[in-house]
Amino acid sequence: MAPFPTRFENQLDLAKLPWFDITDGRLTVADPIARGAIDLHTHLALSFVRGNQIDLVSPTDRVELYLAADQPLDFDIYVNRNFTPAALQALEHDLSLMSVTAGGMRRTHTIGNLARDMVDLGMRASVLLPIDFPALSDNAGTWLDATRGRGDIVCFGSVHPYKPGMERELDRQVALGARGIKVHPAVQLVRPDNDRAMRLYRACGQRNLPVLFHCGPVDIEPLLGRYMSQVRWYARALAECPETTFVLGHTGAMQFEEALRLASQHANTYVELSSQSLPNVRRAIDVLGPDKCMLGSDWPFYHQAIVLAKVLIATDGPSQAQQRVRRKVLSGTAERLFGLAPAAPAQT
Repeated sequence: MAPFPTRFENQLDLAKLPWFDITDGRLTVADPIARGAIDLHTHLALSFVRGNQIDLVSPTDRVELYLAADQPLDFDIYVNRNFTPAALQALEHDLSLMSVTAGGMRRTHTIGNLARDMVDLGMRASVLLPIDFPALSDNAGTWLDATRGRGDIVCFGSVHPYKPGMERELDRQVALGARGIKVHPAVQLVRPDNDRAMRLYRACGQRNLPVLFHCGPVDIEPLLGRYMSQVRWYARALAECPETTFVLGHTGAMQFEEALRLASQHANTYVELSSQSLPNVRRAIDVLGPDKCMLGSDWPFYHQAIVLAKVLIATDGPSQAQQRVRRKVLSGTAERLFGLAPAAPAQT
């Protein structure tokens, strides 16, 4: 069998791969074997200071991903290396100054648009990961309310370690339906081994809530955020909170090997593969096994098909054992870890 291509002219060019097709100008999944995946890493439009100004539910004519659909893709590098300088500048503007408005690309980062992409790709479910500060934001509460009653989109919570009444806030979000907690040291500006953060992890363990970290520097964040997310700072949490389940988002990002070592050393620790190169996706599955690896896209930064394609390539093979590996990475491990039952078809 000829090797699969790893460089693509644009998003639609992924249809060169045997699992995809183009339908009415949109990238779709053509092969049933690729359907049913669970995306463990998605976001809506984040809002700070003024609160949410966007209709988070309705679809728009099209979604404006930060890595635009017409940009070339190289699967052999970390995904943010595909950004042009102009695209990076636009991303930074949209996430900062535009976060207090109802405009920009973020106005298209809605549940309706995520669900439409999920239908195209046959995704079973997506997990939303809000991010909040101690004050002047309630993305978790807003998103939990917007997703109430949906089977296809699951929402985590976000409690900043310095939030007054941290445990009360955690219980509020659990009552709203939070299925886990997102911790983002680079944005929340708290080192993951901070004493207050350790208190949060222990409280999550007591409530049977998994913690999904943004883990590792991505080299496009501000220097302070890069420092806060160094993989070495995560070791204390994994070692001292064995009752808490941790997921290392991005598998350590640019410190991939350090994250693999941590996940190998701790039974309570898993990885999520968003943004990693195809060679690193293969290595993570080989080193950790499929019972510790899960698919994630980081939508709306990137199209969900990018990581789906990488996992399909990395797990390709005719044997039943290889098919079991694929199914675990696509959905089985997330189902087991988060108690995700098969969902109803995504709602547009």
